[in-house]
Amino acid sequence: MFYGISLVILGILAVPSLLLSKKPNAQELLDKITPYQGWIGLGFCIWGIWGIISAILNIGILSTWPIWWITWIGVSVVTAVLGFLLGYGMIQTLLLSKNEEAMKKGEQLRAKLAPLQGKFGIAAIILGVWAIISSIMFLG
Repeated sequence: MFYGISLVILGILAVPSLLLSKKPNAQELLDKITPYQGWIGLGFCIWGIWGIISAILNIGILSTWPIWWITWIGVSVVTAVLGFLLGYGMIQTLLLSKNEEAMKKGEQLRAKLAPLQGKFGIAAIILGVWAIISSIMFLG
């Protein structure tokens, strides 16, 4: 359930215009979070990559709980991508700055993914809500 809640929050950070259209006073909250966006993105990127690795290592679950495993891998991929996009500045500074070729590849990947940030943000909100609902269904 925590994964779902955090994914909804990540989706809102990725698509702030969606939140601002519903609550105009949310700009104040977004302004407070913006200085930490790089660190938040880096954390979510690492968490998403860890989720992808864990899902692949536990692929046996696919035969008994296919919907749960597909949700797990989907949530992990969206988390990693949005984390990368939101935390790219921090990732570039901490990880890619020492290698020119890695910086070029990182920038190319970001250029390909950046136009899709809004779609990934909406997918994150939808997957997050689904993860919360499915957790309640399976655990409760």
